[in-house]
Amino acid sequence: MSIILQCRSALARIRSLGCRLPSALALAAACACLAPAAQAAAADYPAKPVRIVVGFPPGGAADMLARLLAEKLGNVYKQSFVVENRAGAGGTIGAGSVARAPNDGYTLLLGVTASQTIAPFIYKSLPYDPVKDFEPVAMLATIPVALVVNDEVPAKSAAQLVALAKGANPPMGFGSSGIGAIPHLTGELFQKSQGLSLLHVPFKGSSPALTELLAGRVQMMFDHLPSSLPSIKAGKLRAIAIAGDKRAAALPEIPTLAEEGINGVAVRSWFGLLAPRGTPKDIVDGLNKTINEQLAAGDAAQAMAGFGAEPAAMSPEDFARIIREDSRQWEEVVRDTGVTAN
Repeated sequence: MSIILQCRSALARIRSLGCRLPSALALAAACACLAPAAQAAAADYPAKPVRIVVGFPPGGAADMLARLLAEKLGNVYKQSFVVENRAGAGGTIGAGSVARAPNDGYTLLLGVTASQTIAPFIYKSLPYDPVKDFEPVAMLATIPVALVVNDEVPAKSAAQLVALAKGANPPMGFGSSGIGAIPHLTGELFQKSQGLSLLHVPFKGSSPALTELLAGRVQMMFDHLPSSLPSIKAGKLRAIAIAGDKRAAALPEIPTLAEEGINGVAVRSWFGLLAPRGTPKDIVDGLNKTINEQLAAGDAAQAMAGFGAEPAAMSPEDFARIIREDSRQWEEVVRDTGVTAN
């Protein structure tokens, strides 16, 4: 139960005893009575299993990070942290479920750039407000976005792929993890910058999109590196370029699109932990401290590097600033590309 609801319940009990305090004063008194209980609850956290909701199917970058985080937090707190996949609508279904959850720290969101900074600009209505309904807890990682192609596509560079796409009839298809997700918008930026006419084929997550790419039913895809890296290393997919301002540590031999002469397609994609608005500050700060310590530890950083993620420890306040900054940037991208989910 939220603190506000608990306060209102306490207020009802006060009035039932015949007290005739003004409403505002009575509510303040009720909340003051509950403050020690809230502090005690935060001090005992977590006293039961914690859910980490992921708005995408198993096997994608968000899911992989959530499961690594759940393992690390479980080891530290000696309590279960359980990953729950609630896929669909670019991560917004999962985010909406967390926004409506009790703000007691036992339901958390593995948030992504798409659900927290892009969704407001492509959906006419959302079941949550990305800023007002969440407490940023901790940034986990930034993840490179790679342009990958089916191994049968003859292009060996971004320039060759552009030339191939311009002469394709029917249009070449590019898959994505969903409308409005980073891979989709990156693809839109790519085709707009090069004057291409590609066929966008959205899926409910990276895993089903990669399945179709591996089968050759779509020819290319911008993907978060953790989900496509195993197929790249196995030679089943070919990485053409990185859509960022620097090369990926996991694939240092692959150039950025800018190095290939394709500008305006550098994106930043982050993954972080968020809680419902009003979650006690002691819980938020405690989780942030623990997560940052885990990100600094060698084994966590090594595990992330193994699937292409790059740790990004910071305070809740800095994480909130990143969300605000990226919201402004993606609003411009959505306006320029005309992407809509409705």
